[in-house]
Amino acid sequence: MADRYLNKSVDFINTNETNIYTVPTSQLSSPPIPPTVTIVKSLLVCNDSGGSVNLDVKIADQSLGPADIVMYKAKAVASNTTLELLTNPLVLEEGDVLKATASGANALHVICSLVEIT
Repeated sequence: MADRYLNKSVDFINTNETNIYTVPTSQLSSPPIPPTVTIVKSLLVCNDSGGSVNLDVKIADQSLGPADIVMYKAKAVASNTTLELLTNPLVLEEGDVLKATASGANALHVICSLVEIT
């Protein structure tokens, strides 16, 4: 098994739903891509604007069909603040997608620190 440490960053320039990270899926290719499990260690969100902005965070859980599982709904991020959204590690499985939507454009930035385990 191999561990790969990564960070994924998103600058919410609009209010569209945005994929932050997708867990790789196994593929029969050359070389083959093995199944991956991801542990999200940190999910930081920073609001560098002059007003409060809300953030929705959810997971498209592939093991459920896929189904969108909401982690945060309208999480308020005050102006000029940074929040850590996770208090414990979050485990994502093959094909899961971590995504978010900001209520205002050009205000929020997200940094996701994670470990991919294959």
